[in-house]
Formats: sequence, C-alpha cells, structure tokens
Amino acid sequence: MSEHALTPSSYIEHHLTFNAKDVGGGFWTLHMDTLVVSWLLGLVAFGFIWWVVRGATAGVPNKRLAFVELLVEFVDDQVKGIFHGDRNAFVAPAALTVFVWVLMMNAMDFLPVDIMAWVYHNVFGQTYFRAVPTSDINSTFALALAVWVLMIFFSIKVKGLGGWIHELFCAPFGANVLVWPANFLFNLIEYVSKPLSHSLRLFGNMYAGEIIFLLLGMWAATGLAGTIFGALLGAGWAIFHILIVVLQAFIFMMLTVVYIAMAHESH
Repeated sequence: MSEHALTPSSYIEHHLTFNAKDVGGGFWTLHMDTLVVSWLLGLVAFGFIWWVVRGATAGVPNKRLAFVELLVEFVDDQVKGIFHGDRNAFVAPAALTVFVWVLMMNAMDFLPVDIMAWVYHNVFGQTYFRAVPTSDINSTFALALAVWVLMIFFSIKVKGLGGWIHELFCAPFGANVLVWPANFLFNLIEYVSKPLSHSLRLFGNMYAGEIIFLLLGMWAATGLAGTIFGALLGAGWAIFHILIVVLQAFIFMMLTVVYIAMAHESH
C-alpha cells in the first residue's frame, strides 16, 4: 500500500526487483494478485462453459453452445493425435482445462496498462498489482509442477512402482548394471528439465510482452512524438501479441498432453 501514484517506470522497477525479500514474507510469500486473478478467471471461464453446456438441448445449437462445441472439438482433435488411450477419462478434459485457463490468464495482458493501474490504485488502493498471472514465474512453475506430478503419477499407475523404477535405471541404454548410473542421470536430467522448460517458456513470453507494453507506455509519456509512435507501435504489438497469447496457451496445453502420453509409454 502506498500513497504514491503508479507510473510505468515504477511499475517496471517493481517487476524487475520483486522478490520475497522485498515483501518480507520469505519463501512462503503469497502473491495475492496472482492468486486472486487466477481464481477469478478460472471461475468465470469454467462457470461460463458449465452454464452453456448445462443449458444444451437437442436441435440446432445457439451461438454460445456452438462456440463451446468448437472449442471442445478443437482440443479433442489435438489430444486424439497424441494420446492413444482413453482420452475422455482424464487427458482431454485436463487439456481443455489447461488451454482455457492459460488462455484467459494470458489475455489479461490486453488490458490497458495505464487505465488498469489507475483502477488498481484509486479503486482498490493497490500501488503494485500484477494483472497477468502468467507473467509471474510462481504461477507458471506451479502449473508446470502440477503437470509434472501428473506425469509421474501416470507413469507409476501404468507401469507400477517397480516398472517405473526399472525404467529409471534401465532406459535408455540397457539393463546392464554398469550403465545404471548413466541411465539414472539421463532420466534425472529429463525429469528436471521438463517443468523448467514448460514453465519458463510461458513465463518468458508473457513477461517480455508485458514489459514491452510498459516501455511503449513510458515512451508515450515523453511528449507528442512519443505519444504518436508509442500508440502506433503499441497497436502493432497488441495485434502481434494476440498470436503470442493464443500460441503460448496452445503450446502449454500440447506439452501437457505430450508429457502425460509419454508417461503411458514404455521404453
């Protein structure tokens, strides 16, 4: 809470220096802006889908139902090409959840930075408020860790605990006891790299996009020339950012499906 108005420069400085020490909470600091926005978007998105599907009837679907059907069919087609088991039991619904939720969180980046900063400060009394949950490494890493846990869960469920441990030490270089350390090290690197790459890809793209919007906003505050060029470049970047927002949600969903599908396969 602060009495000073939020400016683009102070917002960037906060984003670049924000860590647990700054807010005095240590490792268990709760980023309430990220948590609240994520929960609200989840409630809105899936509440809307539930409301539309609940009112479905036989016959020609209305526009809302047709939109939801297209969304479900799109995700199901992607899952069908990767996962060859019973996708309707868990994988397809999980993919739909991931895609819609990440897309909604990414789309918060379309809100005007200056207008929303005024709202956060004057309406809610918050000087610093992160409106884009996926620009917070904590949220993307939490999502990636959830997928990672699911991957290990399905590996053990499909292969059994003994089969999973056997795969850790006997793949991909063979079951000879001399190559057990190499196999385990190889699989350990793979298990560690998956959540890192899964989370950092989404975070990096969304964080960089937010910073660019803020830099363009700072440029627009420098004078007439900055306003003109900042507005033109901002409009161009906003159009390009639409692709990034959708693409990153799609990539995160696809990697989720790939990792779960890999857990069902044996080397």
